[in-house]
Amino acid sequence: MTEVTEANERLRRLWQEYAPRYDRDIAMLERMLLDDGRSWVCGQVKEGDVLEVAIGSGRNLEFYPDGVSVTGIDLSPAMLDQARERAEALGREVELREGEAHALPFPDGSFDTLVCTLGLCSVPDEREVIAEMYRVLRPGGQLLLLDHVGSHHRLIFLWQRLLEKSMLRQCGDYQTRRPLPLVKQAGFLIEYQKRLKLGIVERVTARKPGA
Repeated sequence: MTEVTEANERLRRLWQEYAPRYDRDIAMLERMLLDDGRSWVCGQVKEGDVLEVAIGSGRNLEFYPDGVSVTGIDLSPAMLDQARERAEALGREVELREGEAHALPFPDGSFDTLVCTLGLCSVPDEREVIAEMYRVLRPGGQLLLLDHVGSHHRLIFLWQRLLEKSMLRQCGDYQTRRPLPLVKQAGFLIEYQKRLKLGIVERVTARKPGA
């Protein structure tokens, strides 16, 4: 068993306990930090096959446009159960699969768009996950990211480092990651990037080179 797999087993146990409280807790965070972030991300999706990595409880589902095919993958069965209930309530067809983001169970070039919101902050190795995102996108495919990241303001970053210790114990959530350089290193072409909320929130659109 690899270190990442061991870490994911621990995360799966943590989320089994935390899942019932997630929607309540995240709603407060979203009001403070994300603003229209979810609708912004899903509003960039125009057509085709979409994969949402770390779909969680499915909080993005109501914002996807009609006519796109959405597949969601998550590590936690408990969170997927909530996403399934949300999809049914919305009357939205979505394929939901349990799996690990660092080893996505899809062939190369399977999707036109890849969405990840508040997901790269909680995977054991974000570099591996970004590489997998690149692999399963078709040439010319779009990557859409929304996450909390390490602020460029020194005092805020220091506060994030202190907060990180308790959040890692609670749900494996990193506060100080900065994934944008890794997205560039993976080969993506950055089309849009914006920091908000004193540098704590980042929105990114990128594209895999090709047709």
